[in-house]
Amino acid sequence: MSLNAAKVAPEAAPGREAGQEPGPVAQGPEAEAGPGPDSERRPQPPAGPGSEPLPAAEPEPEPVSASGPGRELELGWAAGQRAGAPPESQPLPASESENGVSERPRCHTDCLEVPLSRAFRRLGWEVGSHPWIFLLLPMVLTAVLGAGLIHLPKEEEDLEEQYTPIGSPAKAERRFVQGHFTANDSNLFSIARKSTGVNYASILVVSNTNSLLEQETLSEISEVDDAVQALTVTQANGTQIPYNEVYSKNQGYCVPSHPLLFAWKTNSVLNLKNITFPIYSLAGQVVYLANILGGTVLGESMGLSQLLLEAKAMRLQYYLKTGEGEDSERSKTWLIHFLNQVGNLEKSLALKKIQVVYFTSLSRQLEFEATSMTVIPLFHLAYLLIILFAVTSSFGVISAALAVVSGFGLMLYIGVPFVIIVANSAFLILGVGVDDMFIMISAWQKTNLVDSIKERMSNVYSKVAVSITITNILMLGKNWKNVL
Repeated sequence: MSLNAAKVAPEAAPGREAGQEPGPVAQGPEAEAGPGPDSERRPQPPAGPGSEPLPAAEPEPEPVSASGPGRELELGWAAGQRAGAPPESQPLPASESENGVSERPRCHTDCLEVPLSRAFRRLGWEVGSHPWIFLLLPMVLTAVLGAGLIHLPKEEEDLEEQYTPIGSPAKAERRFVQGHFTANDSNLFSIARKSTGVNYASILVVSNTNSLLEQETLSEISEVDDAVQALTVTQANGTQIPYNEVYSKNQGYCVPSHPLLFAWKTNSVLNLKNITFPIYSLAGQVVYLANILGGTVLGESMGLSQLLLEAKAMRLQYYLKTGEGEDSERSKTWLIHFLNQVGNLEKSLALKKIQVVYFTSLSRQLEFEATSMTVIPLFHLAYLLIILFAVTSSFGVISAALAVVSGFGLMLYIGVPFVIIVANSAFLILGVGVDDMFIMISAWQKTNLVDSIKERMSNVYSKVAVSITITNILMLGKNWKNVL
């Protein structure tokens, strides 16, 4: 039998004084309920002698018993309401989320993954059903596409052509400039009107003394200049390419390597103490010296220029014929011969007054190729280690090799220019291919051993082929962006 808190009037606890509010007592099944939160509906105990009795409260329904009389008293106490409490303290009705009811539609994020997974599941089933077809067909396709490797360029192209897009705005703007500022390298050469790179050889001469504007120093510089102009290339077929057949001309004359040196060679009594900088009037022609003399010390002002007291360095510039066709190829052949012989010339001349440093328009490209050749042995070692590790684990590395040969052959078939740095992409393809191979092996090992090959292959493809495809597409997009 349970007691109702509204029907039981608690008595004052022993030892309480009159007027003190009694607290709830619920220590056992027979404990009496204390005053509830609603004092108007519950009888209050007498505060003491002389106090008026309170009117009887209306009966309330009995609370549901949970575990016994004591638990019923606690529930009845908690179900009441505190006297004088504001409306905000009333319990709010349960919301939709609290009742577990939600009418909002679910958001599906697998609209792409699910159909792809189904398609790859079907592909895996076909691979498991016809393994020989999927083994021999890639090899035949690789043999057909790999024949395109015969179109690999045997000679290196110009760096600008290799690393700049075909339809780039820079090339369009250059064509616009060339249409309005023409330059004739064969008879009227002007470096200021050139909007493209030219074939040239450059020698930087640095004096061991304070200044090279001395007779003995200029004499050694003149020897270097004569030795360079005397270089002649003998080709395999016996034809020779002397310097006077490849240098640029201005009004029918060879463009001098340095106007000040040319003036001193034609007039050995030239007054070297009367040279002005940066503008110098030489035989009625204005010569700009700022870009061909360095380490200058200037004196008093001479109009728009100043008197040149000292010059520590001088640059000798040998401009060669540039353009398309045989002339440009002959110029490049002479430049390669220059790079091979200029070191010997420096030793044979036994220079004492000056030091020589040299470079050409081909130096950057040749050094780039040399750097690539020094890195290739390291790539060979990396390839060997990865292939050995992959082969000892699985023969899936063959798939990456077939992909490299097929991809390179297809690009060469359709005429895509080959850039030497693209050869390094084979290493990246091998790394991604080996990673994908191990992912598929891991998924294969998690399949049920009692299932058939077709079922296991379909399960593997449905689980890992989607992620492998997406990562490969992202890698392809990144590489294609770099090519463009």
